[in-house]
Amino acid sequence: MSRQHVVIVGGGVIGLLTAFNLASKVQSVVLLDRSGVGQESSWAGGGIVSPLYPWRYSPAVTALAHWSQDFYPQLAERLLEVTGIDPEVHKTGLYWLDLDDEKEALEWAQRLNRPLSSVDISQVHDAVPVMGGGYSRAVYMPDIANVRNPRLVKSLKAALLAMPNVTIHEQSEVSDFVRDGDRIIGVSTAAGDVLGDSVVLAAGAWSGDLLGKLGLELPVEPVKGQMILFKCASDFLPSMILAKGRYAIPRRDGHILIGSTLEYEGYDKTPTDTALESLKASAVELIPALADAEVVGHWAGLRPGSPEGIPYIGPVPNHDGLWLNCGHFRNGLVLAPASCQLLTDLLVGDAPIIDPVPYGPEGRIQS
Repeated sequence: MSRQHVVIVGGGVIGLLTAFNLASKVQSVVLLDRSGVGQESSWAGGGIVSPLYPWRYSPAVTALAHWSQDFYPQLAERLLEVTGIDPEVHKTGLYWLDLDDEKEALEWAQRLNRPLSSVDISQVHDAVPVMGGGYSRAVYMPDIANVRNPRLVKSLKAALLAMPNVTIHEQSEVSDFVRDGDRIIGVSTAAGDVLGDSVVLAAGAWSGDLLGKLGLELPVEPVKGQMILFKCASDFLPSMILAKGRYAIPRRDGHILIGSTLEYEGYDKTPTDTALESLKASAVELIPALADAEVVGHWAGLRPGSPEGIPYIGPVPNHDGLWLNCGHFRNGLVLAPASCQLLTDLLVGDAPIIDPVPYGPEGRIQS
């Protein structure tokens, strides 16, 4: 076992799962979060275990997504076993309606041997009776799941709290890095410095600001997304559906999530009436019966926006001891299992699960 002490900055799903993976490989892990763990993008997202339009992404994102999709069921089983909290990986399939690039989507699926196929719209209405009319075409992927992200966060936190070599500090904002020459040996907080052999920056939308303390320019910025939540019968919506960039996600207990907006508003997380009305209109277009349902939740979160949605995973050049696992944009929950396993492999010197080159910070961040 490596005798390392690792400090992780950021307690979203990426930071939590990185800690979970590293705990069995290193001597100790300290995780710091500026608020409560998992309360930002990880809590606010929808939890579809797929990029919204997977064929529109680069092979780098696809490689992480496919590994993670295959791994999620066993991760959920393991977490349920050790914590008693079920992250609810719920395999419902996903229908895309009236795609502009349906041909490209089907060609992508054939090329990568993914089970995406076109289906007659009448079949969709048979499978999802509550779906609205007015749609003429559909493609379907049967094996896509959604994960109940707040429960995933709770389960990961509980698993970490039970590990004797893991410490979690909430309400512990990192203000700077501690340096010894060119080496990063820890981070500064209001309660004092926290030192380690390695520091992993997994601070989501705040990662770019923190790396700026070192004079490095990481193109990760906050991108606001708003969601609304309805409560219906548990069998009301049997599958996820997506049209015009908006989606409906069923949870096992009948909660229906509708999302999401894409807003470049800095760090403002205020839910707005404009977004509420827009999301309600999308909800009713997708599922007319929701016109009579009560909105039981409306919130906003900040995604870590990055160019092409390709995360930064690996060591920071010329700053020994500093590692990145951030910049997942809209796909943090989708890509988390693969991203965190890859970071763990690289940090402890194991053979990486996939080619790490596309995610390396080298050449992708400016000094």
